[in-house]
Amino acid sequence: MIVREIEERDHAAWRELFVDYGTFYKTAFDDAVLSGVWVWLLDPGHEVKALVAVHDDAIVGFAHYRRLFDTFTAAPAWFLDDLYVTPDARGTGAATSLIEAVAAEASVKGGGTLRWITADDNLVAQSVYDKMATRTTWVTYEKET
Repeated sequence: MIVREIEERDHAAWRELFVDYGTFYKTAFDDAVLSGVWVWLLDPGHEVKALVAVHDDAIVGFAHYRRLFDTFTAAPAWFLDDLYVTPDARGTGAATSLIEAVAAEASVKGGGTLRWITADDNLVAQSVYDKMATRTTWVTYEKET
């Protein structure tokens, strides 16, 4: 398993996986969202970054992440916005490799806490996350503005 930064040549594979990720979470991304996120990922000055997991020359997963500022520590923190691995590649270590690569990148760029969320019914993902991170007791809310 190789984890690397996303590149222009990854567009078609990333788009397919991102659509599948949306479907998994019962969300249909329209072309504006797909194009908008892609522009962010290729812009070196944008806050949102992406890594891809590659196995046998095929992209089997991605991680979107960004730097935050933690008011509890007055230090950097990191948020893993999206993590997806194809069903065929689950259990291969792709998700763990992606999270570890994001954590390594965060460490190089100032360290801090890496946080992410998942659906409460995504038990397969939680079984991976529980082995590598601390489950918190925080409850997440959303409000459209």
